[in-house]
Amino acid sequence: MPARDFSHVTHWVFDLDNTLYPPEARLFDQIEARMTAWVAAALGVSEAEADVLRRAYWRRYGTTLAGLMAEHGIDPDPYLLDVHDISFDGLAPDPALAARIRALPGRRIVYTNGSAAYAERVIAARGLSGLFDAVYGVEDAGYRPKPERAAFEAVFAADRLDPARGAMFEDDPRNLAEPHAMGMRTVHVAPAPEPAAHIHHHTDDLAGFLARLAG
Repeated sequence: MPARDFSHVTHWVFDLDNTLYPPEARLFDQIEARMTAWVAAALGVSEAEADVLRRAYWRRYGTTLAGLMAEHGIDPDPYLLDVHDISFDGLAPDPALAARIRALPGRRIVYTNGSAAYAERVIAARGLSGLFDAVYGVEDAGYRPKPERAAFEAVFAADRLDPARGAMFEDDPRNLAEPHAMGMRTVHVAPAPEPAAHIHHHTDDLAGFLARLAG
């Protein structure tokens, strides 16, 4: 993987969950449990039914929240506050990752389908505070989720990002399709690769991958 593939990049965009921390931390297990409980209470269905709806909305709309807004008109802010009220005990600072992100030339941002406030707490728990020029949550895209093109366009416009000079790091391969189409270099961060035309690179070690970019 030659460093020259990224020699043009001046804008580094990182997803949050299972990207800036390893999946083994299992934070999203907590979030999914809270989503299911929230859906059950809000819609008056059993937890089993709520779990089916949660998964179906994620597949159809990109996030459970987007499905709840489209199908039931829910207010997103109380939902985001509730489902992200989790423990961060499974996270630890990662000095190696911090050093590699700090060394990246250009502008560094986080863009998540979660809330920006939640992202800031994760970033702090990982010892990455102060390394990013901006942190964007789903609210910054008008609650439109990745993988929608309009969501990326809203955040990139707000940050004045030129996709042709950008790179996107993301654990969900669906969320790399539009960045690729917009001209970004794409990196799938996950334990196993999922080969696809819109994925340029794969890594299961983000810090190690960034180290190779430095030559």
